[in-house]
Order: sequence, then structure tokens, then C-alpha cells
Amino acid sequence: MFYAMATRKVQSPLLTVRHVLEDIESLNKKALEGVYPLTAISYHAYPYVADKYMLMASGSSVGDGYGPMLIANHPMSPGEVKGKRIAVPGKMTTAYLVLKLFQPDFEAILTPFDQIPDAVRSGNVDMGLVIHEAQLTYSKGGFHNVLNMGKWWKQEHGLPLPLGANALLRSLPADIQRECCRLMRESIQHALDHSDEALNYAMQFARDMETPLAEKFVGMYVNHHTVDCGEDVPKAAQKLMDMGFEAGIIPHRIQVEFVR
Repeated sequence: MFYAMATRKVQSPLLTVRHVLEDIESLNKKALEGVYPLTAISYHAYPYVADKYMLMASGSSVGDGYGPMLIANHPMSPGEVKGKRIAVPGKMTTAYLVLKLFQPDFEAILTPFDQIPDAVRSGNVDMGLVIHEAQLTYSKGGFHNVLNMGKWWKQEHGLPLPLGANALLRSLPADIQRECCRLMRESIQHALDHSDEALNYAMQFARDMETPLAEKFVGMYVNHHTVDCGEDVPKAAQKLMDMGFEAGIIPHRIQVEFVR
């Protein structure tokens, strides 16, 4: 998504972009304090930062019939999730919210996302909630798929699953907000139009992924929903927020707001 900005293929007379690379739960926590003017966040984090940020129409990571997965060392059914110790990548991640909606009764063990497969393998937890490339590599590690969150969400609600978004500080001047949105939209479109060079750039940040696998993973989460959220993504995000509130997971009702 950020390739064209980082390499100055897309530029602005108003803005200078400096990239800060952190895992999503760290960014969620920084957003609570309004640290970055433009930041990636989980959709689940939005209710906690909506006083400071608006969501951007461009930049969402959306799973359409697929998404975060529960994995285990041996075959288990979704009905066995109840009461289990589950390694989760953060309580503000959307994956955690959806898992709580699916089954509220489990013990969450906070674990860095890249250490979750090892936690499962060691037996320290019964299952692991994986949010990144382990969605594609879990079987190579000998793990079994217990539940695909995006597939379950699609079956239940007929909607894609919005996982991550980009957000802008509300305090930014309107012309700066518009320029940020333009840059983001054009950067994403540039990457889709020049996928080989964008993927080559992104591979330096890949974690032990071969190019074909990385290409598949990128194709799953950088797509037409990412260029512009359209109507389905806001609808799905609002449903997530409403269900989270009604289930007592999100503390207050929130209206999802997007800026273009």
C-alpha cells in the first residue's frame, strides 16, 4: 500500500511522509494517544480512538470469505473453542473482536503475533489466533485449521470482514486530510498497476515468505476494497461495531466515519 509513497513515485507539495514500521497492536496503542497524524489501526480499535481519528476510505485490509484463523496442534471443531486457552495477537485487534463474537467464553493469552504458532506448538495454549502469513503457512507447520473467521463472518452476515484501516487525525486541516487521502488512494492504485515492483519492495519486510506465497497474501488483502471502501466495507464495519457493543465487548455505541 505504501510502496509508491515510500519510493516517492507518488508525491505531494504539501506533505512529507516518514514511515514508522510497527506491529498493528502497537499502532493501536499509539493511536489511543494520537501519536501519528496518519496511522494504520484495527477496525476494533476505532471505537477507542474515534474522538481523535476518522477512518480513510482508502487503505482497508478486508477479507472477503477469508480472514484470521484459529489453529491447533490436532484436529478440533469450532464447537470446542469454548473454555480454551487461546493465544491472541492483541485485544484491540479485529480478529480478537470477531473471535469474542463467535465464542465469548475462552481464556485470551496475549502473545506477539509472530510467536503464536510457537505457543501452540509448545502446548502453552490450546489454540492460536493467527492474523498474518500463518493463515497460509499453518499446514506446513503441522497445524490444523479450527475456524476461519472471515469465512464464518461471510456465512453469517453475507459481508466481507474489515480487519485493518488507515486513520487520520481529526485535528488536521481539511486540505491536509484531502491530500492524505489522495496520496493513499494513488499509492495503492500505483501498487496494483505495478504489482511486480511493489511486491519486490514489500518482500524486504516479509517474514520468511517466498515470493509466490507473498503474492498470494498481498492479493488477499490489497484489492478493490483497499482502493476505496465502497458501500460494503462501511456496512460491515458498522455491523461489527454494533455487535461488539451489544455483546458488551465495545464499551459505547459508535458511528463509523470515513474521510475521502
